[in-house]
Amino acid sequence: MLFDIRTIIGALLGLYGVVLVATSLLQDSAAQEVKTGGVDVNLWAGLGMAGVAVIFVGWALLRPVQVPEVPEQTLEDFTH
Repeated sequence: MLFDIRTIIGALLGLYGVVLVATSLLQDSAAQEVKTGGVDVNLWAGLGMAGVAVIFVGWALLRPVQVPEVPEQTLEDFTH
């Protein structure tokens, strides 16, 4: 499950979401609010990314990749 693409995407989105939420809480300036019309874009984008990350990780946990079993082949299978 570690190399499942859903886990990797979920982890990256979660990390970026946490960074954006932290940035929103630590660097709230009036100049940024003027640019965005009073909306805290970092907060909302971070929460959205964190939400999508939870969906991806949940999807990977609830529906894990199942590798089909391959029957073991012997040397006799190749000689006939």
